[in-house]
Amino acid sequence: MTAQILATLLPVFLIAGCGTLYGRYRTPDIRGMNTLNMELFVPMLVFAVLADGQAPLEEYVGLALAGAVVVLGSGLLLWPVVKWLKLEPKTFLPPMMFNNSGNMGIPLLLLAFGEAALPAAVVLFIVEMLLHFSVGLYMLSPRTPLWRLLRMPIVLSSIAGLGVNLGDVPLPGWLLEALHMLGGVCIPLLLFALGVRMLDIDFGDWKTGLLGALLCPLSGLVLAAPLVWLLGLGGLQAAALWVFAALPPAVLNYLVAEQYRQEPHKVASLVLIGNLGSLVVMPVVLAVVFAYVHSGVS
Repeated sequence: MTAQILATLLPVFLIAGCGTLYGRYRTPDIRGMNTLNMELFVPMLVFAVLADGQAPLEEYVGLALAGAVVVLGSGLLLWPVVKWLKLEPKTFLPPMMFNNSGNMGIPLLLLAFGEAALPAAVVLFIVEMLLHFSVGLYMLSPRTPLWRLLRMPIVLSSIAGLGVNLGDVPLPGWLLEALHMLGGVCIPLLLFALGVRMLDIDFGDWKTGLLGALLCPLSGLVLAAPLVWLLGLGGLQAAALWVFAALPPAVLNYLVAEQYRQEPHKVASLVLIGNLGSLVVMPVVLAVVFAYVHSGVS
């Protein structure tokens, strides 16, 4: 099991480490890289996975519901803690709710369980992204119009992919292959960009960052445990939910906080120290998940 955990985590941290090393000596256009990823490569991957008839999406409804409960429930669960510690909810809660399902979640699940885990990883990623750009933006600015969602390439590709899948529209193999190849670019690029972002860590507010690194995965796992049982999730879907629930805050939280001027430096500490904390959290979670999968519990 130790070898399996290392085989899953080492490529993730090696690619992210390459991004950190490159960013240390160069000044890559990380904004341009992220824009290209989120507007082209990630939407292509999402469309390809959803449009591929080999992924019976009706089997993932329970997982999508569970993912939504983990995201929204984390905010509700930690609300009393935030009030008790007198933290700013708009600063602290979004990073606790919206996790790194893109930069870390998709690569982790693919490395841990292979291509069979890709539909589950993409479904959870879509759920997290849609909630982030609806509920998350509303939390920061209640006047944000929800119709802005329809301008996002990830939303448009999700709608198109679902339409093709549910409408049983046949697509030529060469087109799906090209989309999968282009979409596959996003996975190492997500990790590389995460590594570059690690250079922005501000340890000036390390106590809040450390608190977030603990509470983000803890709140998710507390919610995931009963959901696996209540929704009857088993096999790869249960494993995917466990990994999803334990993921650190998404880097996107920092970009959104910067856009809305919501204490971006504090959010950066929460995000980046939380991702550093995953070096400790993810090996433990993967050990439990691998034991669960190998035991054949469903």
